[in-house]
Amino acid sequence: MTTQTANPPENIGAIVQKEVERTITRAARGIDVMLNRDEPEVGVTPKDVIYTRGTMRLYHYHTMSEEVYRVPVVLVMSLISKPYILDLTPGFSFVEFLLKQGFDVFMIDWGIPRAEDSKLKLDDYAVDLIPSCIEKIQEATGETDVSFIGYCMGGLLALLYGGLHADSPMKNLVTIATPVNFEGMGLFKQWTDKRWFDVDRVVDSLGNIPPEMMYRSFELLRPADRLVSYVRLWDNLWNDQYVKQYRLMNKWTGDQIPFPGECFRQTTKELQWENKLMKGELDIDGKRVDLKLITAPVLNAMAQHDHIAPYEATHELTSLVGSEDTEDVLMKGGHVSLVAGANAIMRLWPKVNEWLSVRSV
Repeated sequence: MTTQTANPPENIGAIVQKEVERTITRAARGIDVMLNRDEPEVGVTPKDVIYTRGTMRLYHYHTMSEEVYRVPVVLVMSLISKPYILDLTPGFSFVEFLLKQGFDVFMIDWGIPRAEDSKLKLDDYAVDLIPSCIEKIQEATGETDVSFIGYCMGGLLALLYGGLHADSPMKNLVTIATPVNFEGMGLFKQWTDKRWFDVDRVVDSLGNIPPEMMYRSFELLRPADRLVSYVRLWDNLWNDQYVKQYRLMNKWTGDQIPFPGECFRQTTKELQWENKLMKGELDIDGKRVDLKLITAPVLNAMAQHDHIAPYEATHELTSLVGSEDTEDVLMKGGHVSLVAGANAIMRLWPKVNEWLSVRSV
């Protein structure tokens, strides 16, 4: 006969003490978070502004590696959000990561649109502003080739640029959460249906689309998300790393900017309503966009739980370009966690480095 020895009972006193300490920490940190005390700094990776046009800024980041890849990288940002999502804070910065891997990194920051910028259209970005930035990058590096990394609408702008310039110096293209088939845009497609959404009246009345309007539309895609995030925050207020990441993400999410009115009108009518990019019928500045002109290698990164740029809207991107070297990657995460935070650090960032490094010499 064998005698089984029961596991010793857990130390109830230690468990209670641990929970009491966590509750005290939650209370103290909860006040700090609510009052935005000691807010983490963002966008602090050292850089120089090498070119300006209106509100646009072209940044050149300081190298962090003794050996630097030949082909520089330009990060193309979306028009509706601030660029520091790619440079949150040391240790959580995609820009910093790329620099430490040996890339020469630039970024196009579109800035905050002014009232007079309401007239800007996709034409201005793809035909004028992006080409002028590429010229400045070529002057700064002495290199002709440039690799593009576009996040969300920034990826769309990079596609338009490549589809309008047969002789573009685009060496590589990385698109992250970039929609091309607007039939797959889910609720966004429903809300902007021409039967009940009068985009002309909205733009004619408001000029630039207010950031509050854009922010609330994102919230309505998942109305319970904010409540769920508060519950998770309360459960993890004792965790320094969780609180820091929450505050960084929450700061960026609520720090939206206006959307240039004419660009909003154009994207609504020609992309949301007519899906012209997917059909090969989109004209920019009087010229047909031909994505088959893009023959550079393309990496298309998508998120499994992206509610803003769903898989149905993003997965056909590589079928539209003329590249022979293409790769689609579908990763865990959402629209923001795909590119920033712990999930991105473990998944997307190493993948971009692995893919881009061998194509940047």
